[in-house]
Amino acid sequence: MENSYKYFENRDCQYYPCHDCEHINCLFCYCPLNHMEHCPGSPSYIEVNGVRIKDCSGCTFPHKAENYDVIMQFLMKKVEK
Repeated sequence: MENSYKYFENRDCQYYPCHDCEHINCLFCYCPLNHMEHCPGSPSYIEVNGVRIKDCSGCTFPHKAENYDVIMQFLMKKVEK
């Protein structure tokens, strides 16, 4: 998929590749679903000083082009509430 409104790959970024996967969608460089406790990605959870923290560092969900529509649906539901 070439650069479009659903996909953008920035191979010139100093952090590219940020994950070990091919064809990273950089449109959601920082996941817009990070703040959600339940998201369609695959986060892990760690406990620090008795506080449960969501760890998205191993999740590649927002960086896959085919997940754009799913992410937008989650964001639209959040806005509608």
